[in-house]
Amino acid sequence: MSSIKIFVEGGGETNADGRGELRVAFDTLIGAQKEAARKKRMKWDTVFCGGRSETADEFAKALKRKDADFVVLVVDAEDEVTSATPSHPTPAERVKHLETRDGWTEQLKEATPEHVHLMTRCMEAWVVADEEKLEEFYGKDFKKNALPKRKVLDEEPKTSLYAAIEKATKATKKGSYGKVKHASALLKMVRPGKVAERCVSFQQLTQWLDAAIGGA
Repeated sequence: MSSIKIFVEGGGETNADGRGELRVAFDTLIGAQKEAARKKRMKWDTVFCGGRSETADEFAKALKRKDADFVVLVVDAEDEVTSATPSHPTPAERVKHLETRDGWTEQLKEATPEHVHLMTRCMEAWVVADEEKLEEFYGKDFKKNALPKRKVLDEEPKTSLYAAIEKATKATKKGSYGKVKHASALLKMVRPGKVAERCVSFQQLTQWLDAAIGGA
Protein backbone atom coordinates (compact mmCIF):
# COMPACT_ATOMS: atom_id res chain seq x y z
CA MET A 1 0.00 0.00 0.00
CA SER A 2 1.41 3.40 -1.02
CA SER A 3 1.36 6.26 1.48
CA ILE A 4 1.58 10.05 1.74
CA LYS A 5 2.53 11.99 4.87
CA ILE A 6 2.32 15.78 4.70
CA PHE A 7 4.02 17.98 7.30
CA VAL A 8 2.44 21.44 7.39
CA GLU A 9 3.58 24.58 9.20
CA GLY A 10 0.89 25.97 11.50
CA GLY A 11 -0.94 25.56 14.74
CA GLY A 12 1.86 26.86 16.94
CA GLU A 13 -0.50 29.42 18.47
CA THR A 14 -3.03 26.80 19.54
CA ASN A 15 -3.35 23.43 21.31
CA ALA A 16 -3.70 19.88 19.99
CA ASP A 17 -7.42 20.38 19.35
CA GLY A 18 -6.69 23.51 17.33
CA ARG A 19 -4.07 21.70 15.27
CA GLY A 20 -6.60 18.94 14.70
CA GLU A 21 -9.08 21.49 13.35
CA LEU A 22 -6.42 22.90 11.02
CA ARG A 23 -5.65 19.40 9.78
CA VAL A 24 -9.30 18.77 8.93
CA ALA A 25 -9.54 22.16 7.23
CA PHE A 26 -6.38 21.63 5.17
CA ASP A 27 -7.56 18.18 4.11
CA THR A 28 -10.87 19.76 3.07
CA LEU A 29 -9.07 22.27 0.85
CA ILE A 30 -7.16 19.48 -0.89
CA GLY A 31 -10.12 17.13 -0.63
CA ALA A 32 -10.04 16.12 -4.29
CA GLN A 33 -6.50 14.83 -3.89
CA LYS A 34 -7.26 13.05 -0.61
CA GLU A 35 -10.28 11.36 -2.20
CA ALA A 36 -8.18 10.26 -5.18
CA ALA A 37 -5.67 8.75 -2.76
CA ARG A 38 -8.46 6.97 -0.87
CA LYS A 39 -9.75 5.43 -4.09
CA LYS A 40 -6.28 4.04 -4.76
CA ARG A 41 -6.14 2.72 -1.17
CA MET A 42 -3.24 4.99 -0.31
CA LYS A 43 -2.59 5.79 3.34
CA TRP A 44 -2.89 9.55 3.96
CA ASP A 45 -1.63 11.49 6.98
CA THR A 46 -1.54 15.27 7.44
CA VAL A 47 0.44 16.60 10.41
CA PHE A 48 0.39 20.19 11.68
CA CYS A 49 3.60 20.64 13.66
CA GLY A 50 3.39 24.19 15.01
CA GLY A 51 6.27 26.52 14.14
CA ARG A 52 8.28 26.33 10.94
CA SER A 53 11.45 25.01 12.58
CA GLU A 54 9.52 22.24 14.34
CA THR A 55 7.87 21.37 11.04
CA ALA A 56 11.18 21.11 9.20
CA ASP A 57 12.66 18.99 12.00
CA GLU A 58 9.71 16.57 12.04
CA PHE A 59 9.85 16.32 8.25
CA ALA A 60 13.56 15.42 8.40
CA LYS A 61 12.91 12.77 11.08
CA ALA A 62 10.12 11.25 8.98
CA LEU A 63 12.44 11.05 5.97
CA LYS A 64 15.05 9.18 7.99
CA ARG A 65 12.40 6.80 9.37
CA LYS A 66 10.92 6.35 5.89
CA ASP A 67 7.46 7.04 7.33
CA ALA A 68 5.78 7.04 3.90
CA ASP A 69 6.44 6.63 0.19
CA PHE A 70 5.86 10.38 -0.20
CA VAL A 71 7.00 12.53 2.73
CA VAL A 72 5.96 16.11 1.93
CA LEU A 73 6.84 19.48 3.48
CA VAL A 74 4.50 22.50 3.20
CA VAL A 75 5.70 25.74 4.85
CA ASP A 76 5.33 29.49 4.36
CA ALA A 77 7.80 31.04 1.94
CA GLU A 78 7.81 34.15 4.20
CA ASP A 79 9.76 36.18 1.61
CA GLU A 80 10.06 36.41 -2.16
CA VAL A 81 11.51 33.26 -3.72
CA THR A 82 14.41 33.88 -6.10
CA SER A 83 13.48 32.23 -9.37
CA ALA A 84 14.35 32.37 -13.05
CA THR A 85 10.57 32.31 -13.61
CA PRO A 86 9.13 34.81 -11.07
CA SER A 87 6.27 33.40 -8.94
CA HIS A 88 6.82 29.97 -10.56
CA PRO A 89 9.83 28.57 -8.68
CA THR A 90 11.12 25.14 -9.62
CA PRO A 91 11.37 22.45 -6.94
CA ALA A 92 15.13 23.06 -6.72
CA GLU A 93 14.53 26.80 -6.28
CA ARG A 94 12.03 26.14 -3.48
CA VAL A 95 14.60 24.02 -1.66
CA LYS A 96 17.33 26.63 -2.23
CA HIS A 97 15.05 29.33 -0.82
CA LEU A 98 14.57 27.42 2.45
CA GLU A 99 18.23 26.45 2.71
CA THR A 100 19.28 30.08 2.22
CA ARG A 101 16.57 31.79 4.27
CA ASP A 102 16.19 29.33 7.14
CA GLY A 103 19.49 27.45 7.06
CA TRP A 104 17.74 24.11 6.54
CA THR A 105 20.55 22.41 4.64
CA GLU A 106 20.62 19.54 7.12
CA GLN A 107 16.82 19.13 7.31
CA LEU A 108 16.45 19.04 3.53
CA LYS A 109 19.55 17.07 2.55
CA GLU A 110 17.57 13.83 2.07
CA ALA A 111 14.47 15.50 0.63
CA THR A 112 13.22 14.99 -2.90
CA PRO A 113 12.85 18.61 -4.17
CA GLU A 114 9.45 17.85 -5.75
CA HIS A 115 8.17 16.99 -2.25
CA VAL A 116 9.03 20.43 -0.82
CA HIS A 117 6.26 23.01 -1.20
CA LEU A 118 5.56 26.59 -0.16
CA MET A 119 2.40 28.42 0.92
CA THR A 120 3.00 31.58 -1.14
CA ARG A 121 4.55 33.86 1.48
CA CYS A 122 1.97 32.86 4.09
CA MET A 123 -1.14 30.68 4.30
CA GLU A 124 -3.48 33.68 4.41
CA ALA A 125 -2.90 34.29 0.70
CA TRP A 126 -4.72 31.02 0.00
CA VAL A 127 -7.69 32.34 2.00
CA VAL A 128 -7.69 35.79 0.39
CA ALA A 129 -7.71 34.20 -3.07
CA ASP A 130 -11.44 33.50 -2.75
CA GLU A 131 -12.86 36.95 -2.02
CA GLU A 132 -16.48 35.82 -2.35
CA LYS A 133 -16.16 33.14 0.34
CA LEU A 134 -14.28 35.56 2.59
CA GLU A 135 -17.13 38.05 2.24
CA GLU A 136 -19.68 35.29 2.90
CA PHE A 137 -17.87 34.33 6.12
CA TYR A 138 -17.51 37.84 7.55
CA GLY A 139 -20.80 39.25 6.30
CA LYS A 140 -21.95 42.82 6.94
CA ASP A 141 -19.30 45.55 7.01
CA PHE A 142 -16.69 43.36 5.32
CA LYS A 143 -14.63 45.60 3.02
CA LYS A 144 -13.77 43.46 -0.01
CA ASN A 145 -12.18 46.43 -1.78
CA ALA A 146 -9.44 46.46 0.87
CA LEU A 147 -8.11 43.07 -0.25
CA PRO A 148 -5.01 42.81 -2.47
CA LYS A 149 -5.67 43.31 -6.17
CA ARG A 150 -2.67 41.39 -7.53
CA LYS A 151 -3.64 38.63 -9.90
CA VAL A 152 -0.84 36.45 -8.52
CA LEU A 153 -0.93 36.54 -4.71
CA ASP A 154 2.45 34.81 -4.43
CA GLU A 155 3.87 38.27 -5.21
CA GLU A 156 2.05 40.02 -2.33
CA PRO A 157 4.39 40.91 0.58
CA LYS A 158 3.37 39.29 3.84
CA THR A 159 3.08 42.58 5.76
CA SER A 160 0.76 44.17 3.19
CA LEU A 161 -1.36 41.01 3.02
CA TYR A 162 -1.92 41.03 6.78
CA ALA A 163 -2.66 44.76 6.73
CA ALA A 164 -5.24 44.26 3.96
CA ILE A 165 -7.01 41.45 5.83
CA GLU A 166 -7.11 43.56 8.99
CA LYS A 167 -8.61 46.50 7.11
CA ALA A 168 -11.18 44.30 5.38
CA THR A 169 -12.38 42.50 8.51
CA LYS A 170 -11.99 44.80 11.51
CA ALA A 171 -15.49 46.36 11.30
CA THR A 172 -17.32 43.03 10.96
CA LYS A 173 -19.28 41.29 13.70
CA LYS A 174 -16.70 38.48 13.79
CA GLY A 175 -13.96 41.05 14.30
CA SER A 176 -10.49 41.25 12.84
CA TYR A 177 -9.09 38.14 11.21
CA GLY A 178 -7.22 35.89 13.64
CA LYS A 179 -5.49 32.66 12.65
CA VAL A 180 -6.66 30.81 15.76
CA LYS A 181 -10.20 32.19 15.53
CA HIS A 182 -10.87 32.00 11.81
CA ALA A 183 -8.28 30.11 9.74
CA SER A 184 -9.77 26.62 10.06
CA ALA A 185 -13.29 27.74 9.14
CA LEU A 186 -12.04 29.76 6.18
CA LEU A 187 -9.86 26.96 4.79
CA LYS A 188 -12.94 24.74 4.76
CA MET A 189 -14.91 27.37 2.80
CA VAL A 190 -12.54 28.64 0.12
CA ARG A 191 -12.80 26.96 -3.27
CA PRO A 192 -9.67 25.15 -4.48
CA GLY A 193 -10.17 26.35 -8.04
CA LYS A 194 -10.20 29.98 -6.91
CA VAL A 195 -7.08 29.46 -4.81
CA ALA A 196 -5.25 27.82 -7.72
CA GLU A 197 -6.16 30.73 -10.02
CA ARG A 198 -4.31 33.27 -7.87
CA CYS A 199 -1.76 31.20 -5.92
CA VAL A 200 0.86 29.41 -8.00
CA SER A 201 2.12 27.71 -4.84
CA PHE A 202 -1.23 25.99 -4.29
CA GLN A 203 -1.43 25.07 -7.96
CA GLN A 204 2.03 23.50 -7.78
CA LEU A 205 1.12 21.50 -4.68
CA THR A 206 -2.15 20.12 -6.02
CA GLN A 207 -0.73 19.36 -9.47
CA TRP A 208 2.16 17.46 -7.91
CA LEU A 209 -0.24 15.53 -5.64
CA ASP A 210 -2.41 14.67 -8.64
CA ALA A 211 0.62 13.30 -10.50
CA ALA A 212 2.02 11.42 -7.50
CA ILE A 213 -1.31 9.80 -6.68
CA GLY A 214 -2.04 9.04 -10.31
CA GLY A 215 1.28 7.29 -10.73
CA ALA A 216 1.13 5.33 -7.46
